[in-house]
Amino acid sequence: MISTGGSVGSRVTEHLSVLAAAVDGLLDSGLTELSDGEVVEVMRGVERSLRRADALSHRFVVESVERSIPASLGYTSPRKFLIDVLRISGADASARVTAARELGVWHTLAGDPMPPALAESAAAQCDGDIGADHVRAISKVMRKIPHAVGNDAVADAEAVLARLARQGTPEDVEAAGHRLLAYLNPDGNLGDDRDRKRRRGISIGRQDTELMSRISGELDPVARAMLDPILAKWARPGMNNPDDPGSPAGDGEDPSIERDMLAAAAARDTRTAAQRNHDAFSAVFRALLESGVLGRHRGLPATVIVTMTLEQLEKAVGGLATTATGGLLPIADALALAEDAHPVLALFDHAGRPLHLGRRRRLASADQRLALIAADGGCTRPGCAAPPSLCAVHHVTDWHKGGRTDVDGLALVCDACHAQVNDSAAGWTTRSAPDRSDFPGRTEWIPPPHIDRTRRPRINHRHHPGELIEHARRSRSAPVTHSPPTGVADRAAPGWAGRAADPPRGADSGGGE
Repeated sequence: MISTGGSVGSRVTEHLSVLAAAVDGLLDSGLTELSDGEVVEVMRGVERSLRRADALSHRFVVESVERSIPASLGYTSPRKFLIDVLRISGADASARVTAARELGVWHTLAGDPMPPALAESAAAQCDGDIGADHVRAISKVMRKIPHAVGNDAVADAEAVLARLARQGTPEDVEAAGHRLLAYLNPDGNLGDDRDRKRRRGISIGRQDTELMSRISGELDPVARAMLDPILAKWARPGMNNPDDPGSPAGDGEDPSIERDMLAAAAARDTRTAAQRNHDAFSAVFRALLESGVLGRHRGLPATVIVTMTLEQLEKAVGGLATTATGGLLPIADALALAEDAHPVLALFDHAGRPLHLGRRRRLASADQRLALIAADGGCTRPGCAAPPSLCAVHHVTDWHKGGRTDVDGLALVCDACHAQVNDSAAGWTTRSAPDRSDFPGRTEWIPPPHIDRTRRPRINHRHHPGELIEHARRSRSAPVTHSPPTGVADRAAPGWAGRAADPPRGADSGGGE
């Protein structure tokens, strides 16, 4: 919200009104009377204006951070602030913060402006000559320049790339960047420990349509040195082959393993080296989880927690189970993981909430946490995708205000969202949805005024895909004088879970996540 209390605020408001009017005018204008050449020129003009608008966006990100607006509103990062205020994706918010860091004009504590980290690129974007993809291509190349290269050479490299970007495509910049890196480091010997620390990292992608997860990244020399002997023993041919019942499990050098059995398994092993590495990782994960050295996590043993319905358990085929870390597992795989697990039964009412399980103490019990894992599926704050493994147990009504540690008054909330629950105008408040609502008993979050001036209560549907569709179906088929739909009545089946320290409606394995 822009202040109009002073002349500067009035001018900013006026400029924004003019911008909105210009966009309205373009949207209302007919294009059929334009010539082909005029259509092309208008497209170029719009693109130039949008690129310059990106530069304006960087200014507002810088301004909000330097004023500590996100922190004053309870956000732990500018990214989370942008997601809520602008209703943009996490990826978009991250990109905007990164771009503002590299292209924005920041200030010293004394208020003096500092040149942008990518000064020539920032100027080109302000001119409307380059867009966000150009900037990302330039930034990608700049991050690969070895630390030992001098500052002047680094500045020259950025200027060359920005100049090229003004006339070429992002792909042109990336291609030229490879040649520029080769010029700056022809012998490939300028890297040092600071470069290696900067480049280290492992990224695990989201599960795709086949429930597979892509892993990418780079290991530093120490991590690689430790990994090599592990794979040499656990990924050797014949070891830890899930498709061969006769394959030995664990360490290939274990003296208890018969050498003839291992040799026979190796002769049958048709896996690629990459597949053997994968199976070795899986076996190491299982062994680590079963060893108990990881201890407890948020009051529960560090182990796989899988949630499924009683119907899925009985049929043992089809469908997907969910893990406490937000992953998905085919039912058959979940049951295989749970062969040695002790099941836990959790009963739910017709609104999809666990039946009463109360305590007078402030801290929730392990059983209550298990019930919440099955019921909430993750952080209850609207829009948050954090799985149960990243969540704490939250009193919907604050403990100091008389809230009881009963399961129907508790909810899962991740640490970042938990920090935003307070009584000030800048924070969210929580309550249980009343019986007359569409989703009775669910945790409702009431947003602060800077998110929604009406402060309309919201419910997180991210962990319950399909309930909105079910709710719409019930609403459409119900008579005019219908009672509020429960929305999740079909999900109110009893469930099954892993060992006593694992979740309701789930199956614990000895390994996995």
